[in-house]
Amino acid sequence: MRKIIGFLLAGLWLPCAVQAACVDNVVLVHGNAGQPSDFDNTYSTLIARGYTAAQIFRPSWGSKTCPACNDHSGSEETPVENAMIDAIATSCTGKIDVIGHSMGVTLAAREIHRLSLKPYVEAFVGIAGAYRGLWSCGSYPFNVMTSTCGYWGLSVGSPLLNSLAGKKPGTRAYSIKSYADQIVCATGICTVGGVHSSTVPSENASYTYSYGHFGLLSYTATRQADLIR
Repeated sequence: MRKIIGFLLAGLWLPCAVQAACVDNVVLVHGNAGQPSDFDNTYSTLIARGYTAAQIFRPSWGSKTCPACNDHSGSEETPVENAMIDAIATSCTGKIDVIGHSMGVTLAAREIHRLSLKPYVEAFVGIAGAYRGLWSCGSYPFNVMTSTCGYWGLSVGSPLLNSLAGKKPGTRAYSIKSYADQIVCATGICTVGGVHSSTVPSENASYTYSYGHFGLLSYTATRQADLIR
């Protein structure tokens, strides 16, 4: 009889065991001309930790063939905006975590501030971003004449970057950076005003690796997952 009761109790608990854990939904924002699959290592790590596919949002934004055509305004915004709004609406905690790579860092931050979503962002992780601009884009308004480096782009001192300056994009914020970054440090200088350009305003912590611009995304999946829990 005790065995029968035990089996019955186990059966009653089974539905609870297979339900997804109540964690923040996660939005993963790829970089300029990138793909959602760029976050495959992060995605697999989160799934291994109990997240379900429905809890992970990977918007696809911007031109994949013309990186210089992309900026932080207009059609590039829409997929990221929709992903964040949907993630918040379906989050069991009412909060989301956001992880961006490269230009996805500043694009995600732009949407958070433009839409006043900061109260819903528990953790923000910026990987190899250019929060303070790219010297390879020049200094605004004497910038390289492309959308990526223009008014809504990543030239140092651009109106877009000035609008993000000093604004923490979540309750917690972190940066993952490198001094061997092929994009952020393309000119040999990684800093703007003495601060590494990948540094997120009012960040709680920063982590430095020698993996380079793209390796930072691929090889720090465990760190990323740790930071959002």
